[in-house]
Formats: sequence, structure tokens, C-alpha cells
Amino acid sequence: MIRLALGTLRRHRGSYLGTFFAAFLAVALLAGAGLLLFSVLAAKPPADRFGATTAMVSGDRQVTLQTVKKKKDKAKTKTKTERLTGAGTLPVDLVGRIAGLPGVGQAVPDAAFPVTLTGSAGRAVRGAQDAPVIGHGWASATLTPYRLRAGMAPGRGEVVLDADLAARAEVGVGGAVTVTTKTGVRPMRVAGVAAPAGRNGLPAQGALFVSDAEVGVLSGLAGPTGIGVFAASGADRAALLAAVRAEAGDAPVLTGVDRIRADLPGALPDYIGPISIFGFVIGITGFAAVFVLTGTVALGVRQRLRELALLRTAGATPTQLRRLLGLESVLLALVAAVPALPLGVLVAHLVAARFRTLGAVPRQFTVQVNVLVLLCAVLAGVLVTFVAARLAGRRAVRIAPTQALAETATAPSGGVLLRLLLAFFPAAGAVAVLTFVPLGGDLGMGMSFVSCALLLCAVAALGPIVVRLLVVPVSRLAGLAGMTGRLAGAITRVESRRVTGVAVPLVLMFALNATMLLNGALLVELSGAEQQDRNAAATAQVTGAAGIPLGTVERLVALPGVSGAAATLPTRAIVDTGGKPEDYPAQGLLLRGGEPALDLDVRAGELAGDGTFAASRPLAEARGWRVGAEVPIWLADGTPVRLRLSAIYQRSRGFGDLVLPARLVAEHDPRGLAAAVALRYDGDVAERIRADWPELRLTPTVDAPAAGDADNQQGAWELMVVISLGFTAIAVINTFAIATAARRREYAGLRLAGATAGQVRGLATREAAITVAVGLLLGCAVTSIVVGAFSTAQDGTFRLIIDPWTYAGMLGGVAALGLFAGALPARFVIRRRSLPAVADAG
Repeated sequence: MIRLALGTLRRHRGSYLGTFFAAFLAVALLAGAGLLLFSVLAAKPPADRFGATTAMVSGDRQVTLQTVKKKKDKAKTKTKTERLTGAGTLPVDLVGRIAGLPGVGQAVPDAAFPVTLTGSAGRAVRGAQDAPVIGHGWASATLTPYRLRAGMAPGRGEVVLDADLAARAEVGVGGAVTVTTKTGVRPMRVAGVAAPAGRNGLPAQGALFVSDAEVGVLSGLAGPTGIGVFAASGADRAALLAAVRAEAGDAPVLTGVDRIRADLPGALPDYIGPISIFGFVIGITGFAAVFVLTGTVALGVRQRLRELALLRTAGATPTQLRRLLGLESVLLALVAAVPALPLGVLVAHLVAARFRTLGAVPRQFTVQVNVLVLLCAVLAGVLVTFVAARLAGRRAVRIAPTQALAETATAPSGGVLLRLLLAFFPAAGAVAVLTFVPLGGDLGMGMSFVSCALLLCAVAALGPIVVRLLVVPVSRLAGLAGMTGRLAGAITRVESRRVTGVAVPLVLMFALNATMLLNGALLVELSGAEQQDRNAAATAQVTGAAGIPLGTVERLVALPGVSGAAATLPTRAIVDTGGKPEDYPAQGLLLRGGEPALDLDVRAGELAGDGTFAASRPLAEARGWRVGAEVPIWLADGTPVRLRLSAIYQRSRGFGDLVLPARLVAEHDPRGLAAAVALRYDGDVAERIRADWPELRLTPTVDAPAAGDADNQQGAWELMVVISLGFTAIAVINTFAIATAARRREYAGLRLAGATAGQVRGLATREAAITVAVGLLLGCAVTSIVVGAFSTAQDGTFRLIIDPWTYAGMLGGVAALGLFAGALPARFVIRRRSLPAVADAG
């Protein structure tokens, strides 16, 4: 059987080229997407700032909730955690207590806090690979250790920079820099330059050291964020760690590679967002690959009906033919995988580079080539190709032996009930997702893709049935264009299965990508509209490149002529969602003046300030909160507070789901800076701001930036659409080429019957137009269902065409590609050298 399969592949290389190309692309994209997801899951911090320590005692870095469920006589405990975006602090006296333990040579406190560093050129400076700048007390330099290369330890009003940061800031010993923290903006002198042994700095962060006496003043921290423990010479390590853990109580004691977890969360590359991005990428890629490969293999098997009939005539059984098709598919996929894997590695590196440029992944992110991931991609490609061949062969191998003598071999018909059953389950799943899943929440975009994929599966299962129903009216319309159109219509009605094989990839291409583009455009549109409505009452917004300390905000809003002000401090907060801590974007809000400068569209209660908070309407409804409810909330550094819900607001897009007192946020968020201050004023307020705070920027409200702290991943989203469009476009061209190449005999018959080459090309073009029209009709139907439901979930408005230009562009682009893909292969097949002809006319 293997020799027969190999012989068949050798003799019919052209027939298998389309399937080979589909398998090649599928394996390459699966390998690339798999490597990206693996790399982000396996990513680790690039350097350990606590490399010289024996152990690190850490403040809180996560919120942990435990729930106990009793069932009969058994109790089941569930523990859920959520990472903090800030760093909890430790008691000040814990350093001395640990230093006095037996076996401890030294205990060094570390207070890590984010700073914005402005160099001599007046621009903000970041560390290597766009890493943040983190401030520390000079004593904690020994934790790495950092050593002075020039200058001396910092005194009051002085800093020591790591060598890399000093070079980027273009300052040396004696130079001047400006340091901005949540406690204020300070000019400082560079007292020295330091670096770890053999390096200019750490890849994960730029380090700035201040005198230990000024740490509290600059950072606003009430205690250290970590304590480095050094073992005394000859100390028993196990006994030392046991003593430290006993003294530290609930505070984690970290050793080995875990020590890095004691660092400030903002100082470490964050891979939580990229995990969801690359998970979505592999989801789209995997679905498109399976969908396209299955359709291509099925179409290829259909083109071999005559050959299968001949084998049946020679005595082959259906079981033997199924085994032959399956073995051929496995061999073909394995051969295609050989060149596909290097391409997959290249794709992973190219996509990662683009995502780094867009800021969707940390600059430190690198692709890790893993043999197991590549093997899994090959296995997936082989498995899909094999299953597709077996499914396609299930009906094809039942062809009667006598059909080998017929001019056209046709697969047995029937199977309508089975197709209806196969379509029912994905269609029901899509309806359930669109009906019961809250598409307006965080899972909305992902669930819209899931529902679209399920509907596409239903369309594929019902392909011959729905295509046959649509081909009839479309072909009748095509017949109005003349005799060639009527002939094309008749052919497509008879060969509806062939039309199905070509139209379904078009459905995939349009529906999948149009849905993602339109839903993404809707979210951008709604966020922009809410941002404009929120700020409509303000005259202007004040922003700063580094953020604005709360003390500066207080002076700004107290200027004569300011009648209303609203300052927003972006942060994150955690709430208990049924025993699971959930992280939400939030804003610290400071309101001043009698006239509102920020309109959140409060639907219940009112914004009340200290001791209270406000929640977005979707979050309040999801949690069942009512105005007046006391709700436990964990702030960015893990500090638990209990606040009263005073207001429920509507305009939360691009803003946040929680509104907290500004001073509370400033105290407990590592940055604690206002992102923007909305002002209502008259008189010379603008001139005074420009004169007194030249580093700040005054922006008219219509041009104001969004207040939310969510990363803008629109570019990353569009890149995913580009990847999907590229793959599906190639699949469409490949499918048309397979279908056209298989019609060489048919076209030869037309030429022998007297048709000119131009007439045959016109026939092929009209057939392609009918196929494209059917595919677009089905694609529009799927898109309308998903986009309409998604739109309704966002704001209650049912929309089919969110962005007319995007919709028209997708329709025109897919139609043009389909016509091109249908016409171009036909021109090659109908060449005079390829087909016999009886006339040269036309």
C-alpha cells in the first residue's frame, strides 16, 4: 500500500500540488503561532536583581482568596490568586529582627519605586529595551551587586545612575537630571555611575539609586518592598531559611530563581497580555488552517473520482481505497512539513518583531525555538490532512466501478440528514454563545470569534445544501448576461459540489476577517464617543509626559479662574468575584469646583469622595451591587479597603470600571501620578499654566488623550487580521487553482466542439463570478449575525454595517481576489499549447 501511495504521488505531482501547498501553509502557520505562544508562556525575567542574596523576603505580590464548599461530610477548599500591579510593603522593624537571627550575616531593605528620569536634553529616558527606570536606596545596590565605576555614593539631592542609563541620559558625574515620582518633581545631581560586574546595567530595568535617607520622601513608601538576606559564613542554610520564615510570618521567603518575584511588578516584563494575544493568534490560525486544509483535501479527493472508479474496476474495495487516501495524505503532509517548519520559525520571528514595535509585547520578548512545539505542529497538520482525506473518501470510494467508463464521474449523492445533524451542533453552539455569553464584557471579542467559527463550521457542514439553494437564483441572474452566462449558470447548478468547495474558503475569508475588523472598529468608535462625551464639559486637559504629581494637581485646580476640575490617576484594583479575585482597570478621581469638568453619566447615586467608590454599570450589574453596598477592594499594593458604593456610571469605555478616591490611589499605587487634569476656566488660566509649568501640555478637549490605562492594542489586532487575511487569501487562490486544473478535459472538449479560447475564458470568468457571489452572500450572512449580536450587546443598538468603508473594502477585495483566482488559472489551462483546438478564431 505504501509503494502504491508513493507511486501515485510521483505520477500525479500536479494533481497533489494544491493539497501540498495547503498543508505547507497550515504547518508553517501552526508552527509559527505555536512557537509564539510557547515563547510567551516560557518567558522569564531576563536578569535577577537579587543575584547576590541568599534569600528575599517579599511584601505582597498577589491577592489570595480561599473558599470552602461543604458537600455532605466533605469540605473542599479552593484557592484563587490574582497578581498585584504594585508592591506591598513590609514592617520597618522586620529588617532588624531578621538581621538578629542566627546565621544571618546581613539584612538589607529594598524600597523599589518607579521614577521618570529626564536627562540633560530635556527628554524622558528609559532603560535598555525600553525598560522602566526604578529607584532604590543606595544600600540595596549590594543586592545585585552594583559597584561604583565613577563618583561616589549619593547624598541628599543626589543620585547614582547605572552606566547604561547614564549613557542614555547623556550625563556624567556632576551632571543634572530631573526625577519625577508621585511625591513631586525634583532636580538632582548625578553623584556617581554604577554597574553590575561585567555589565552596564540590567536588561529588565534602568536602576537609579538615591540616598537611604531620602527613599521615603521620594517614594512615598511606608516601608521596604523587600528584604535581602545574606547568610553568614559557614551558616546552616536550611536552619537559616527556617528561622527567617518563622520571623517573616505570612511574608513569602523566596530563594533561587524565585527571588526575582520580590521585585516591583512594574520593573518586570509583563507577559499576561501577550499570553492572551498569542492565544488568540493560535486560535485564529488553527481554525483557519483546519478549515482550509479540510476543504482543500476534500476538493482534491473529488477531482480523483475517475481514478478511484478505475481502481474499483480493477477490484479495489472501498476500505482499501480509504486506506490509500489516508496514507497518501500522511505522506503528503510529512513532505510538506519539511520546508514548512523553517518558514514557521521565520514567521514567528517576524510577527514577534512587529508586536515588539507595536508595544503589544515587552521589548525583552524573544522567540524560543522548541522541537516539541514544531513536532506538534507537524502532527496537527498530518492529523488534519489524514482526517480530511478519510472524511472526503468516505463517500467518494463508494463510486460504482462502471463510472470509470463515463465521461464525468460523480460522487454518490445523499447524506442530507447527516449534514443537517453535523450543522445543528455548531449552529446551536453559536446561538448559545451569542445569546447567553455577555459579549459586552472582556470576553466579548473572543466570544464573537468563537461564534463566527461555529457558524462557519455549520456553513461548511451544510455547504452543498445552502450553496445549491443560492446557486439557483444567482445563476439565473448571470443568465441575463447572454448565452455564456446561461451556460455558466447551468454548469454551476449541475456542479454545485464543486462550487461549494471553492465558495466555502471565500466565506471563511470574508466572514472571519470582516467580523474581526468591524467589531474592532465598533469598540474604537464607542470608546472615542464616550471619551468625547466624558470631556465635553471641560475647556481643556492638562497632561505631562511623566504624569502629574498630586501636589501639582492641587495647585493647578486652585488657580484663580478655574471653575471646575477633574484629575484622573490610572490604577488597577481587585475585587472578589465569587471567591475569585479579579483585576479591573480603575481611576483615582479628584473633583474640584462647582462646575463639572468630567461627565461619567452617573445612572444611580452620586460621586461622593473619600470612603466611597463608584462602579461602571456593567460591573455593578454583574456583581449585583447596589448604591450603599459595602464592598471589599484590594488596591494596587494589596492593601485591603472597604468602601461604600456611592455611584453607578455608564461611560466606562477607555476609562475604567472603578472610580476610587484620588488620594487613596496616590498612596497605594507605585506610580500614583495623574494622567490628565480636565479643567473648566476663563481668563488667563492657560497663560499662567504655560508660564508656571512649562513641562505640562495644555490640550483642547477635542484633542485630549484617553484617560484609561489600558494598552492600545489596535495595531496588534490589525496585525492578526493581516495574518488571517494573508492565509485565507492564499487558500482561496489555491482552491480555485485546484478546481480549474481538474477541468482540463472539460475545457478541451469545449475547444474541440468549436468554442474559442476567449469564449472558454469568458465561461470560466462567469462561473467564478457566480461562485464569488454565492460565497459573499454566505459570508455576509454569517458576518451580519455575529456583528449584529455583538453590536447589540455593546449599547443596545443593532448594526449590520458598522464601518461602511471597511465593509465595502472587504467586499470589493474578496470579490476581486475571487475573480482573479478564478480567471487566472483558467487562462493557463486554456492556452493553445495545453488544449487541442479546432479553430484559431477569437
